Amino acid sequence: MEVSLDKVKALREHTSAGIMDCKKALAESEGDLKIAVEYLRKKGISKAAKFVDRQATEGLVHAYIHPGGRIGVLIEINCETDFVARTDVFQTLVNDIALQVAAASPLALTREDLDEATIEKEKEIYRSQALESGRPEKVLDKIVEGKLEKFFEEACLMEQIFVKDQERKIEDVVKEASGKVGENIVIRRFTRFQLGEAS
Repeated sequence: MEVSLDKVKALREHTSAGIMDCKKALAESEGDLKIAVEYLRKKGISKAAKFVDRQATEGLVHAYIHPGGRIGVLIEINCETDFVARTDVFQTLVNDIALQVAAASPLALTREDLDEATIEKEKEIYRSQALESGRPEKVLDKIVEGKLEKFFEEACLMEQIFVKDQERKIEDVVKEASGKVGENIVIRRFTRFQLGEAS
């Protein structure tokens, strides 16, 4: 069924769940907000929002080497307790996120972490492309804005589509794991290495 943006927004505000999760919950519940909230709670997604402000200093530093040895990832993901760090849910998440970094090569964790020079350079490219294609001046800003959003979705780890499930973003995957373990989970940092690539 077609899900209205207003309902997605309302469910997101109520549960702090990701957009993809809200859409899925509303589709499953045929647009009924109350049932959609229950659906998210059962999945452990909506309660994840409660843990966001809690400090996460435990966790794991994990190394992933892609088969063939040409790509490697070093990643730190934090949770609140050593107990949770040893759970299958947390360790699976850490491995999945490392795999994501290897496969999707994000430039930064979030859009706020991207340096201004990179963003400005992208804007210049998109503006030039729009001018080259003969688009009118008045729509240039809108075109640039749309392409920049697409860039953020590809360049920022938290906004990327999960390689193992095209229905969810990494932000949603982390929230779901957080809901399952009952603790705040934070991707702290990552580094991706590729053979022959300049540092």
